[in-house]
Amino acid sequence: MPKIETTESMFYGLLGKTLADDQLEMILQRAKAELDGHDVENKTLKLELNDTNRPDLWSAAGLARQLRTYETQKPVLYDFFSTADESFNTDGRRLICHKEAKAVRPYSIGFAASNCTVTEDILIALIQSQEKLCFNFGRKRKTIAMGIYRSELIHYPVHYTGADPDTTSFIPLGMTEKLTLREITQKHPKGIEYGKIVSDKPVFPFLYDDSGEALSFPPVINSAKIGAVKVGDRDLFIEISGTDLKDLLLAASILSCDMADLGFTILPLEVDFEEETEFGSQLVVPYYFQEPISCTKAQLEKVSGLPLDDAEIVASLARMGIHGFVDNDSIYATVPEYRNDFLHAVDLIEDIIIGHGLSCYEPQMPSDFTIGRLSKEEELSRKVKNIMVGLGFQEMIYNYLGSRKEYIDRMNINGDNAICISNPMSENYEMVRPSIIPCLLESESVSGHATYPHSIFEVGKIAYLCPEDNSGTITRNSIGFFSSDSKIGFNQGSSYVNTLMYFLKKDYSLLELEGDNRFIPGRCAGIMINGKQVGCFGEIHPAVLQNWGCNMPSIACEIDLDSIL
Repeated sequence: MPKIETTESMFYGLLGKTLADDQLEMILQRAKAELDGHDVENKTLKLELNDTNRPDLWSAAGLARQLRTYETQKPVLYDFFSTADESFNTDGRRLICHKEAKAVRPYSIGFAASNCTVTEDILIALIQSQEKLCFNFGRKRKTIAMGIYRSELIHYPVHYTGADPDTTSFIPLGMTEKLTLREITQKHPKGIEYGKIVSDKPVFPFLYDDSGEALSFPPVINSAKIGAVKVGDRDLFIEISGTDLKDLLLAASILSCDMADLGFTILPLEVDFEEETEFGSQLVVPYYFQEPISCTKAQLEKVSGLPLDDAEIVASLARMGIHGFVDNDSIYATVPEYRNDFLHAVDLIEDIIIGHGLSCYEPQMPSDFTIGRLSKEEELSRKVKNIMVGLGFQEMIYNYLGSRKEYIDRMNINGDNAICISNPMSENYEMVRPSIIPCLLESESVSGHATYPHSIFEVGKIAYLCPEDNSGTITRNSIGFFSSDSKIGFNQGSSYVNTLMYFLKKDYSLLELEGDNRFIPGRCAGIMINGKQVGCFGEIHPAVLQNWGCNMPSIACEIDLDSIL
């Protein structure tokens, strides 16, 4: 969970009052936060945030705003946000996002701030906000990188492009030697740490002003001149680059609101994109892009159990910094500029509950008497496990996520029904397994030194696309077993299936299986119960065994346990 550290003077100054530790711990619950430590000698507070969906709370200013708003019931109004219908005069402040950047990090936005002298506390707070947004929300700068610059040294417009890493150079922050972008990734400490994000790209991101003066090499390091913000500076320029425009706009909204709370005057910036985006080719940032959210009073009462009247609902939303109103049976809310975590009506209901106060719930004894027991699915799974162990198989347990290479490519199937993760952290976890058999083969691929025969199984879940289901996917309980030996074959696999079905007291028949590239044609079969195929087994095709690096003849079987329950 994100943790922040702030001085007492800054946090309590933003909050508007000083609290004892026990008082602070009580009100922090309103923001799903807790006091992680209090250094009385150095007068610093350590705060832990337990809501990873609220990056706006990952700063002293953001957390204090939420707690302050809860007390006053007055959402903070910010007047520097443009919208699709209204923009502001930017007084020549402009950033041009060139199309060459698309090959590496396609988007860059920003804004300016002035009329506030940077103190030591403010500088530390800005650096911490920058690090939290880029590290936690921006996945260690992979999707979001942020730079803060001395605005009075900048000649607008600022340019963001993809540059030749071997000919583009500047003096990076913390050094006195001019280095090319590629040399920065090899010699500068930050380049060594973050250069790998872009090092395999044909061009590197580069930010410079209209006079040709370098601002930074995002997402790695600022320049030693314009990018060296110091105590005493009054005019700042903030630039945010990355891969998703909505995330960048949210980060800009969060930081601009935090800086406004710290005393800065926020100055909008015109951003021009050479290629069309989902918001058009021109934006004035900070930009309000959030969609309104609504729910019904019936939904609220069903989820919360609270029969709140209209005034209580509006007041609850106001405590959470949200402008809302009730019209007949519907509750409508305008999402604050710094939030983008409302994905469903339940999210709005959650804020109403927190705003109303969790203490309003009185403890109640359960009205229903229930007895804990195993589900029918679990009873069947345990019975199947006992049978397989009795047949000499060893139980295995695997992850449910894996790579396309393992689940699809090595199995020589097309994978049309496989569920892919849209934003995987790694290609090793990019797909939900559609079958247990690849997992069993993975174990066999590293077991060639062990004495044969090898007989392993797993009872677990698989998932695949299913348009007929309401969610578009379906999850099933399944048994998969695998055996490998020099004399193993179809007949042995049929014997295992027959034994399993005998002890499960299931009548079954076999059907010739065609078109399954995992098995040898003519040496595989479908398992039929009541005219429906519930599984398959057969001899693994030599091409599949070769893909996995297995040299011994093998059989495999998979049965849908939910179908035979």
